[in-house]
This record gives sequence, C-alpha cells and structure tokens, in this order.
Amino acid sequence: MNVTKQTLTTLCYVEKEGKYLMLHRTKKEHDINKDKYIGIGGHIEHGETPTECIKREALEETGLILKNPRLRGLITFVIDDTDEYSFLYTCTDFEGTLSECREGDLEWIEKERIFDLPLWEGDKVFFKLLDEEEAFFSLKLVYENDVLIRTERD
Repeated sequence: MNVTKQTLTTLCYVEKEGKYLMLHRTKKEHDINKDKYIGIGGHIEHGETPTECIKREALEETGLILKNPRLRGLITFVIDDTDEYSFLYTCTDFEGTLSECREGDLEWIEKERIFDLPLWEGDKVFFKLLDEEEAFFSLKLVYENDVLIRTERD
C-alpha cells in the first residue's frame, strides 16, 4: 500500500468528576467521525507544537482554557492510504465556560459509560491504557474501510 498522505494531529480528553468531555460528531458534512464520540483536537498548524495545538483546539472547540494538558501517548492511525500521527493528551486543569461546538455536541460522559457509546474500535484500546494510568504509550491502529484490522503497541 502506498501512503499518499501523512498528517499530524492532537486529541484530548478533558476530565472532571469521573467524566470525560466527549464530542459527539453530528454537525460536520463528509465527516469520517460522523455520529461517533471522540475527544477534542485537530490538525497541528505550521510552527505549532502539539501542546500549543491542543490548547488552541480546546479553546476553539469548547471555550475552555487548558492549563496543563498531560501528554499520554502517541497514536499512529493507519487508515487506508493515510498515516495520521496523533498526540494524545488528558487534562484535569482547565478554566472557562463550555461553549457550543460547530462540529457536534459536547457532553460530559461518565468514564464507565464510555464503552457504551459509538466509538472507533481503536479508541477502546487507548481508553483502556488511559484507565490503567499508563505514563506514556505508543500505539498503532490499522484500519481498512473503517474496520480495525490490527493493533500494535511499542
């Protein structure tokens, strides 16, 4: 398989009172994440560090100011002809008021309910690692036609 595209992204799960802030992707057209629950985040812009990116994306998508996002992992998503390298963060230190998101509905979801939501299969893998309090991990998730066919952990 020839890779035609590589992207750098960030992903963050803001935590509060045993809940994660989740984005239910319902508003964007032609969205690979349509109707799924995901974290907040987005593409790293030119000259931006991953931490600068997740702080910017959090403010744009949620209205929240992340104080000390914690880098928890590097996830390599191999999706058909694209390799996406995503810096995974969690954050418990934030301020601000939750605002409306143009990409979907923001919801605080109890951690024990996460696996009941429509998620990508690979997300379940890294949620388990987050729950186990792994200090840092590297994970590869390989998808073909939106189906998880392989996971690898460094």
